[in-house]
Amino acid sequence: MNNPPYFSIIIPVRTITPYLRETIAALKHQSFKKFELIVVDDKLSGVVSPAIKRNMGAKMSKGTFLAFIDDDSYPNKDWLKNIYTQIKKHPSYSAFCGPCLTPPQDNTFQQASGLVWSSFLGSGGAGVYRNTVASKRQVDDFPSVNLLVKKSDFNLVNGFNTHHWPGEDTILCLDLTKKLHKIIFYHPSIVVYHHRREVIISHLQQITRYALHRGNFARIYPQTSLRIGYLIPSFFFLYCISIPFLHSYFNYYMYPLYLYIILLTLNFFQLLIINSKFLIVALATITIPLTHLYYGLLFIWGFFTSELSFKPHRLNKDRYLGG
Repeated sequence: MNNPPYFSIIIPVRTITPYLRETIAALKHQSFKKFELIVVDDKLSGVVSPAIKRNMGAKMSKGTFLAFIDDDSYPNKDWLKNIYTQIKKHPSYSAFCGPCLTPPQDNTFQQASGLVWSSFLGSGGAGVYRNTVASKRQVDDFPSVNLLVKKSDFNLVNGFNTHHWPGEDTILCLDLTKKLHKIIFYHPSIVVYHHRREVIISHLQQITRYALHRGNFARIYPQTSLRIGYLIPSFFFLYCISIPFLHSYFNYYMYPLYLYIILLTLNFFQLLIINSKFLIVALATITIPLTHLYYGLLFIWGFFTSELSFKPHRLNKDRYLGG
């Protein structure tokens, strides 16, 4: 090949959806043109996990960098251009990533989910910078919805671990930073728009996978998962279920709950500054404590589960969202 692509964009999918068409349309308008697109669907791979499909795409790729994005996401027009700029500034770095923002066209219930993810109270443990524009930094864990990895380093760690989903991106980042001692660099200009699950049911269904695996990883991969931000929801859950039994025995036992309510109220007004639509902010505020309690319970469940196994989502072309 006379002019090999610099980037190989790899998208694992079940089938063709309107969201995937949106992703492809956004890629066609990239200001940086030296890339190839590899879409791995069920017809090519069978019904297997996204990690297996991404590894298949990597084997077919010809680029210097592997650009991973999900089929319910799309990049801004200078996505590859801005990544290329950072690569030239930091040629020794192994991987690059950036914020995953809520698309402005998402509906009210999706926008509410996006506010949960982008607020400190909603996703402080996962890192608010993942879901809002933040200052540049080095990170050691980032989701594959917006992750670009040097192909040579990807091959050195044997790609994604196919025994886990979700969580394969956490293990890849751990391998890059701990085994190869490489740097993963977050820059605010590397922007992808990620469609959200609607609150409350679909949002919590997504939380199910994340919480169980993060809890499981806190035991088997503690380097990046046994962190206070991930543990706090479980402490909060245990505290809440103990209130009916212990609050009458300790004078100050309700104070943490009062503090939480104050923080939730302050967060509500902060979100109103960010998004002036009252209904969206109200839905997000209701969803935050539900998310904490649900996540906290499932994190504990995952921690004490020896092995987790998930099947790909049921295929429904009208409502299907990734995975």
